[in-house]
Amino acid sequence: MLPGMAFALALDLWLVLARSGAEHGLPASSPQGDLLFLLDSSASVSHYEFSRVREFVGQLVAPLPLGPGALRASLVHVGSLPYSEFPFDRHSSGQAVQDAVRASAQRMGDTNTGLALAFAKEQLFDKAAGARPGVSKVLVWVTDGGSSDPVGPRMQELKELGVTVFIVSTGRGSLLELSAAASAPAEKHLHFVDVDDLHIITQQLRSAILDAMQPQQLHASEVTPSSIHLAWPALLTSDSGYYVLELVPSGELGAARRQQLPGDATSWTWTGLEPDKDYEVSLLPESNVRLLRPQRVRVRTLPGEAGPERIVISHTRPRSLRVSWAPALGPDAVLGYVVQFGPLRGSAAQRIEVPAGRNSTTLQGLAPGAAYLVTVTAAFRSGRERALSAKACTPAGERGRAPRPPGPAPPALSPPEPPEPRTRVGLPAAVAETRTGR
Repeated sequence: MLPGMAFALALDLWLVLARSGAEHGLPASSPQGDLLFLLDSSASVSHYEFSRVREFVGQLVAPLPLGPGALRASLVHVGSLPYSEFPFDRHSSGQAVQDAVRASAQRMGDTNTGLALAFAKEQLFDKAAGARPGVSKVLVWVTDGGSSDPVGPRMQELKELGVTVFIVSTGRGSLLELSAAASAPAEKHLHFVDVDDLHIITQQLRSAILDAMQPQQLHASEVTPSSIHLAWPALLTSDSGYYVLELVPSGELGAARRQQLPGDATSWTWTGLEPDKDYEVSLLPESNVRLLRPQRVRVRTLPGEAGPERIVISHTRPRSLRVSWAPALGPDAVLGYVVQFGPLRGSAAQRIEVPAGRNSTTLQGLAPGAAYLVTVTAAFRSGRERALSAKACTPAGERGRAPRPPGPAPPALSPPEPPEPRTRVGLPAAVAETRTGR
């Protein structure tokens, strides 16, 4: 009796502690990932539509398990220039993110979604923006369907880097274009819904985001020309077995690479790979407790087209500055560069085309004491694009050199009366000019 009572008490105590832990903290199985919302905040969206989208995003994110060791969220506006409302490490709860989304203001301007996607890619993988390496990446783009610049190439870059893309269109836009931009399958990642009916898809989209954050199968979460970061669900524990991870270049069985990992591992990065090459990856769980099937995935590394990199701002003047960047890899494949710049707050972006053989340009006509977003995009012959953004600031103008307001215009001078004609008889030229001037 006593052993039975002790067991019952111990079980009750364990349940109380487990329930207390669930109430006061995130469960141990909470997914980890970075979630970026990209909202069309341009003038093509009415104030009413923007307010409905803002409320939808707030309700979508509020119940999510956000926290330092779980999900993190960021918000970027689409306009003439992209604008970050808050980075990933700013808020640590769903309620805080909901409040920040509801307090955000519409930016207006042009619908430069492609430019905003290039900025979003930097945010998703930038530690300075609170992004974390090795975690799942999800982008939710809420749009009215239109864009002033190309979207496809930038969205393809994100998907090649392992980002899961969800698109919510409020009824307009090309079905074919948006289907190609969303992650596959489109029926799971693309939603067409009226702005007043967004609440209908809230639960479905939230569940799909959680599924993407907590993968059920082996998959590549980050891909570069020379590396592949792999992630998989927790199939084992440190006490129940181990994994064997195998990497085989397509058609080259003799070049297989293997790595043994402990049972509590859920990710691994293969480095030193060849660009633009297919690899077969196999995850083999080894356990004496239960039989688990191997998981396999085929991954293709990115082409050896990288850059531009390391943007350098120099020769800053109140009204000009110089932008330089490390040339893109594969110079023979580069068609040229496009430099877009504009103030972080204000007017539309300007555009400068730079030939492939150059890696710098001077931006002129700037405002003193202003902050600018500068984006350098390399266009390759393959049709791919690679972009990098940087912030640049002009110094304030010198004191005491402010232009004076224009004074009253001087009175107009009437033309002089023509001299009376005189007969010049043998006079020297100097004397004749003197008489004429009287």
